[in-house]
Amino acid sequence: MNILIAQPEGDTRKSFFTKKVVEKLKPMGNIVWNTSNRHFTKEELRERLKDTDVCITGWGCAQLDSYVLGKANRLKIVAHTGGSVANIASEALYDKGIRVLSGNDIYAESVAEGVIAYTLCALRELSYYDNKVKHGGWREDNFINESLLDRKVGLIGFGAVARYLVKFLFPFRCQIIVYDPFVSEEILKEHKVERVELEDVFKNSDIISLHLPQREDTYHMINKRLLSLMPDGALLVNTARGNIIDEKELITELEKGRFKAVLDVFETEPLPIDSKLRRLENVLLIPHMGGPTVDRRSYVTLKLIENINSIFKGKKTEMEIPRSYGLSMTKQ
Repeated sequence: MNILIAQPEGDTRKSFFTKKVVEKLKPMGNIVWNTSNRHFTKEELRERLKDTDVCITGWGCAQLDSYVLGKANRLKIVAHTGGSVANIASEALYDKGIRVLSGNDIYAESVAEGVIAYTLCALRELSYYDNKVKHGGWREDNFINESLLDRKVGLIGFGAVARYLVKFLFPFRCQIIVYDPFVSEEILKEHKVERVELEDVFKNSDIISLHLPQREDTYHMINKRLLSLMPDGALLVNTARGNIIDEKELITELEKGRFKAVLDVFETEPLPIDSKLRRLENVLLIPHMGGPTVDRRSYVTLKLIENINSIFKGKKTEMEIPRSYGLSMTKQ
């Protein structure tokens, strides 16, 4: 078996291909590494896919379109160490019958864990009190912090991340309401959540967590009208995509001090130095680190290796991205 590792050399690749991962790879066949510190051009990738059975890709890899696949005479599997395959998948890839794997489900679980961490930090004001103590202060007698226990949580979108989040919220006894017009009643019943209208989530939730894909119809979907419906003291958490929220309107609402937010994603990344968000005390800013945590990256690669071996042995896979789902990602 000929396996091409398309990820360039560097710290990111090292985090996915630890010593343990490399040892798992060695017995599988001939391993060809990208020996440069940059991604292959489309022309380079096209040439290297000749006589390759498996290509392992990562963030920043060129799309595997009809041109790149032109010389892929033996390619059977593309295993993507990222979550979404939006930037690598194509009609041509699936038309050739090539199996597509990714770390999507593992990423979703890690992001859901991140939502829990961000929510607890914001409710308990950990950043504020940590900074206060480090600068010589202490809590006041009338200090304020909040719990996640027994709160009403509204989820906008009910994909993989949100479904993991529901499981993680279970021990906190939260009442969970969901806005997602596309998910079936059966799935909602399975997860014991209630479907409501979008406005109801913003009117009636203590905590709102966003889990929408990036599409034309979700651009600035969260606008001034919806934000103005949030109760005083509510918390908004965004680990999805930055442009789902109209950031200017969000800043205007946050400046009123009515509610708090945790933002892991932004309309422009890195967040501009002059962004007003940097000066607001009621927002926790995270530089797009919701998931996966770095220690989970090698777990993704190990699971991909397991799935590659399963395919060659004719067994079931856990990480395969079917055509309909994979191509839907490319349209986001």
